[in-house]
Amino acid sequence: MDEMKKKEHQKLHIAVFPWLAFGHFLPFLHLSNHLAQLGHRISFISTPKNLRRLSEIISPDLSARIAMVALPFPSVNGLPLDSAESTSELPSYLVPFLKRAYDKLQFPLTEFLQNSDVNWLINDFAPHWLPPIAIRLGINSVFFNILSASSLAFMGSPEDLLRRCQQPVEDLTVVPRWIPFPSKVAFRQYEVMGIHDQMDPEVSDFFRLAKVVEGCRFVATRSCAELEADSLSLLQNLYQKPVIPVGLLPAGGNDGETLKDESWDSLRQWLDEKTQNSVLYIALGTELTLSQDQMNELASGIDKSGLPFVWVVKTRDDPIITGFEARVSGRGLVWDNWAPQKRILAHPSVGGFLTHCGWSSVIEALGFGRVLILFPGASSDLGLVARMLADKRVGLEVLRDDQDGSFTANSVSESIRRVIVKEEGEELRKNAWAMKEIFGNVKLQTKYLDEFARILENDSMVIKSV
Repeated sequence: MDEMKKKEHQKLHIAVFPWLAFGHFLPFLHLSNHLAQLGHRISFISTPKNLRRLSEIISPDLSARIAMVALPFPSVNGLPLDSAESTSELPSYLVPFLKRAYDKLQFPLTEFLQNSDVNWLINDFAPHWLPPIAIRLGINSVFFNILSASSLAFMGSPEDLLRRCQQPVEDLTVVPRWIPFPSKVAFRQYEVMGIHDQMDPEVSDFFRLAKVVEGCRFVATRSCAELEADSLSLLQNLYQKPVIPVGLLPAGGNDGETLKDESWDSLRQWLDEKTQNSVLYIALGTELTLSQDQMNELASGIDKSGLPFVWVVKTRDDPIITGFEARVSGRGLVWDNWAPQKRILAHPSVGGFLTHCGWSSVIEALGFGRVLILFPGASSDLGLVARMLADKRVGLEVLRDDQDGSFTANSVSESIRRVIVKEEGEELRKNAWAMKEIFGNVKLQTKYLDEFARILENDSMVIKSV
């Protein structure tokens, strides 16, 4: 019995292999940190430039258990020669070439796995070629979905995904037939075109996801039953294999924010001078790019709202930002430096968050009960997240043209005021505040991670003995 118990809790060697985007790296790293805390060895596999950036945020007490495994970044015709190795360094139209480079990592990754004692491989949606390699090498694989469960369920079963490869993109703008519960989760036309631009025409994302789901031992997803029970149950039916929620992976502590104390000190001083729940926080992620007209309308809408605000921008070089900053001096703060987002969201003066709807940003915001003004970008599942959150009545989406994504300053200002100020937004504010009990419940979310680790520990013995 003691020997059996020991085997059940054996320490594993787990390799993780995320897609080349920081929105993917960080959830994979969070998962790796937890597994390392439980005593398991982690090989975090990516390319050199990405690993150098990630190594700065690994806790020193875990560095002995998390090995950074660098695979040389392959050269691909169509990519710039300045060593861009992630989506954050490229315009969206070059992302298909990044996927081709990622596919070339197949050969050095296979060599690493052949010469290692890896028990489990946790991979992303993109390496459609990886499951057969893992099976041949006797390594158990998990597909880790960093998106919401509702976004994944929208895509359908592997068979549905393969059919999507042949169907018109307009099919993505309607709720799929396999969704058995009330839902408005679907893309808008302008979002579909943006997603299509980032797909490799030779190997679509639908094909990649279908093959990864087909070939894995089970699926792990960044969600929890308290939030998405219906979608999690549906996914198991669609995939006909286990779908394990790992929780929402809310960031603990400050994740390196203490390294930027000077930035936080000036921001905190500004926020301290504002009244409770009065400040609008605006952050649109690192990869969303707006046209000059869109920037002008957004800036005008923020100004018209009349609220104090903190707007995190990528650069002050934009002439719209230069003139805007002078116009709102004193009431608004335009920030083009690194921003400690969790600390800003936690500050009592913040009353709402205008967001691009990245799942990580949403998780951070609802962890502090902040109501949302939904302004989704036209990439990944951002539009699906916006519809899901609107369905749950924790935010309001800025009205935009379905075809081209255009919007007006009035639609921006009206959405902001409805959500943060007006009486009709009270229900949204209460609902978002209540979400703290799920999104901000670290104990609850950690239970999901612990259960995921137990499955890896116990299943590895079962699978290896077959």
